[in-house]
Amino acid sequence: MTASVTPQPAVGRHGHHSEEVILSLEARARAIRRAVVTMVHGAGSGHPGGSLSAADILAALYFHQLRIDPAQPHWEERDRFILSKGHAAPALYAALAMRGFFPESELATLRRLDSRLQGHPDRNKTPGVEMTAGALGHGLPIGAGLALAARLNGASYRTYVLMGDGEIQAGVVWEGAMAAAKYHLDNLTAILDFNGVQLDGMVADIMPLEPVAEKWRSFGWHVLEIDGHNMRQILDALDHAARIHAMPTIIVARTVKGKGVSFMENRSAWHGRAPTQEQYQQAMAELADPEVKHG
Repeated sequence: MTASVTPQPAVGRHGHHSEEVILSLEARARAIRRAVVTMVHGAGSGHPGGSLSAADILAALYFHQLRIDPAQPHWEERDRFILSKGHAAPALYAALAMRGFFPESELATLRRLDSRLQGHPDRNKTPGVEMTAGALGHGLPIGAGLALAARLNGASYRTYVLMGDGEIQAGVVWEGAMAAAKYHLDNLTAILDFNGVQLDGMVADIMPLEPVAEKWRSFGWHVLEIDGHNMRQILDALDHAARIHAMPTIIVARTVKGKGVSFMENRSAWHGRAPTQEQYQQAMAELADPEVKHG
């Protein structure tokens, strides 16, 4: 392999979050949302609600925070990102394609036979995917293993795990949380996409999580609570997490299921459902960039 320049974050880790950076990342998040709606509509199936709620977080990670190199997906010093809520694959695929891991034209193959972009991410098929997802809850314990491996190997990479709120009803999540605290994994950052809605209804009705911040603190984690659609808060929290020593950090990001599409917001029916042609057109109009809306 030929020598290459050490890859850097897209904008610069721990840099000054200028208004230009914020606006650029907000535009990326809208582009991810448009891609999600287009992919799910084209496939006739998929999970738009939780993909849309995570778009701002993914934009911040892939276009600002993560130290990655699309030309070298297996570069040893890359930061690791795990999408534990694997059904939100459309948002991850959009971010990976826009970051250069594979052509954006490939997004149209979502959930097709022989496509690299299946309904849940597959690390053996899709460049940039770190963990094959399916059964919920496994991202955090695997992320803890990656973080511990980095320490044992003297590696500098950080590990990030994005979980859903319905997902953390699974007991295996808390086993991973205990392990991460036991080994003081300060190179591990978990992000909770707390949109309050899961497949069959409201999280608070199905299996209440509150007081969620206190639960994580009691497990030995440093906890940050933010608006998961406020880009500046997301960036500040990611920077803050990297400065914490001797304990893992979780960012509890309060979000809106189906964010950006009025008829999908806060509705469990849009956890896993494709829009009709009319709904698709309305969604794309609502997700247009401001200058397009008012130009």
